[in-house]
Amino acid sequence: MALRTAEEFRAGLRDAREVYVRGTRVPDVTEHADLAVAIGHAANVFELAADPDTRELFTFEFDGDVASRYFEPLTSVEAIERRSRLIEEHTRRGRASLNLTKAVGTDALAGLTSVSAAIDRSEGSEYAARVEAFGSACAHGDRTIVLAQTDVKGDRSLAPHEQEDPDLHVRIVERRADGIVVQGAKAHTTMAPVADELIVLPTRAMGEADADYAVAFAIPIATDGLRMICGPLPDSSASTFDRPISSRNVEIESLTILDRVFVPWDRVFMAGEWRFAASLALTFATYHRFTAIAYKQPAAELLLGCAVLAAELNGTSSASHVREKIARLVSYREQLRACVREAARSAQPVEGGLLLPNPVYSNVGKLHFASNYHGIVQVVQDIAGGFAITAPWEADLESPDTGDWVRKYLQGARGTDAELRLRLFNLIRDLTASDYGGYNLVVTLHGEGSLQAQLLQTLRDADLGPALEAVAQAMDVELPAAVSRTPSPLPLIR
Repeated sequence: MALRTAEEFRAGLRDAREVYVRGTRVPDVTEHADLAVAIGHAANVFELAADPDTRELFTFEFDGDVASRYFEPLTSVEAIERRSRLIEEHTRRGRASLNLTKAVGTDALAGLTSVSAAIDRSEGSEYAARVEAFGSACAHGDRTIVLAQTDVKGDRSLAPHEQEDPDLHVRIVERRADGIVVQGAKAHTTMAPVADELIVLPTRAMGEADADYAVAFAIPIATDGLRMICGPLPDSSASTFDRPISSRNVEIESLTILDRVFVPWDRVFMAGEWRFAASLALTFATYHRFTAIAYKQPAAELLLGCAVLAAELNGTSSASHVREKIARLVSYREQLRACVREAARSAQPVEGGLLLPNPVYSNVGKLHFASNYHGIVQVVQDIAGGFAITAPWEADLESPDTGDWVRKYLQGARGTDAELRLRLFNLIRDLTASDYGGYNLVVTLHGEGSLQAQLLQTLRDADLGPALEAVAQAMDVELPAAVSRTPSPLPLIR
């Protein structure tokens, strides 16, 4: 099958999927005005694959077919570098708004490719062939794949099997000759209501008593028993002048219910192999955090540009404190870019024939952009000034009653046109002080895992040997062999 067009993608969403918005089931997601904004955002991956200017970056040859480059196997440093450029450009073309429509699902496929090979070697199973067949079918069918990993968890101090309600982590409730039946719910499922396929992965390490919760599989979004309750949606009535990003480039989230969902065996990739649950969760997380540091570069670039232009239009660009703040934004962007580059260049072999972006650089980069993002937003807001939240709307500019006043009193430094200044204030408001801006503040902290998760994974995979040897050399001693060079080996599949 050839690559799908954006319209063919939209047509594929007209099925029996069970999607709810504000308590009401949506009969056709393509006809729902607010969901249509997210669908348009998702569709740009198909538009970019068809565009002669971007086709080479967004496609590759796969088994005699032309496929989305998101499905390119990460078997070399060059392939990982191409993926980072793909994600960066895709995000930039979406006005710095992430598009996970294919990215997160193929991150999950990479993690599954590696860990399924390890399970097969240990348990004599046939998961790797299933993962390969599923991935190949999605590549040839140009399918969009999203991920459900985060369980709703209930009491987080308790293991899955200890919960008062056993459905607070997704679990196998029945094993049949033709497949399994699963029950539970996943939270924060990005873009699931407007995708083709859903991969489900375990969210944490499991003990033997949690074996039924160690489950991974893939299902079509229209599967019977799969229900998606949408979180807040974009406002389709907003103009691109007032909301330049969130009126057309925004993702959506859902609470994803699996109510006795049947999964045939050929789509089951883990079914009780609890010893591998942590490895799968963390291997996927490393691939996905590399995606994260790649997609955050255009956002860092856009925030920097907003600050520079705001300083120019406000007439403060030569002030020393403003220059210092802009230098902080440059540093934020460049440190992130360095982590992306080094994570790719020092990628490590894993089972399944793939390379894994360097876990330390992937986690340090994610920790850098997430832990500093709120401060960077503060810098942009500080330079922009209060008009970032109080500036008039497009209607005020265009009104015969108010337009002349707006143009007179919002002109900027050296007679800068008021419309340009107003557009910039609206962009900064949309990025940092709207519903969309608030979403970004929270998702930057919690997307791809918490700050603590990145800190711990960085430490677990760090080589402390050179630092300890430096101490030994400075003291002219030899350290005991019992001194650990790695504090806690990370359960990634090597």
